[in-house]
Amino acid sequence: MSPAKLLARLGLCFMTFTQRLGAFALFMVSAVLHIFDTRRIFGRTIRQMYTIGVQSLFVILLIGIFCGMVLGLQGYYTLVKFGSVGLLGSAVSLTLIRELGPVLTAIMLTGRAGSSMTAEIGVMRITDQIDALDVMDINSMAYLVSPRVLASLISFPLLTAIFDVIGIIGGYLTGVLMLGINEGAYFYRIESSVTMTDVQGGFLKALVFALLVTSVCCFEGYFTHQRSDSVGPEAVGNATTQAVVISCVLILAADYVLTSVLL
Repeated sequence: MSPAKLLARLGLCFMTFTQRLGAFALFMVSAVLHIFDTRRIFGRTIRQMYTIGVQSLFVILLIGIFCGMVLGLQGYYTLVKFGSVGLLGSAVSLTLIRELGPVLTAIMLTGRAGSSMTAEIGVMRITDQIDALDVMDINSMAYLVSPRVLASLISFPLLTAIFDVIGIIGGYLTGVLMLGINEGAYFYRIESSVTMTDVQGGFLKALVFALLVTSVCCFEGYFTHQRSDSVGPEAVGNATTQAVVISCVLILAADYVLTSVLL
């Protein structure tokens, strides 16, 4: 391939990426703004909170308890080398509240609820249901996307808090009940080391992840019909896969940026 053709291809890829990024930014802003200009969003938001939050609760509890138990186990055998086993409560709680709680909760919700959003909206797009809403003068963004965004902004922090608490209990099961660390020392270290700044930082991450995940998943489903690699049901499948992958990458990238700012 000649240098001119290579440069042209790189330029085309960059322009396509820029156009896609701009469309996504406008989509996300529009979804957020429509939260405040619709009067009938409450009922749809409650239904989406049930789908995103309540139906994901068992997964969050299961992952949280095992994550906390693994942290307790690994933390114990790391700290015992330095004679600092009493710091296990601090290690488990701060790791969960600052990092693993928001990140793992967002990734789990991406796989369970985010993929469902993309598939559902994508099917509505390829079966012309979204076009039917527009014909009936029903704003499809306000009807389909904004309730999901609002429900995620409420559900993600709540599930993150549950994950943190269950994870700390998992660390207690491993560190105190199984390995014999003093119970009072475990909870004292949690109380003395965790500050409100740590909790607020974890909730801020959860809110950012909620906005990114919901916007990406709804965006990929909403514009399924514009995909160039496939059409019909295959396009829905490809859009769902792409939405999950992009969401997970954005979660980790945003986590790095937010951690750099908050520390």
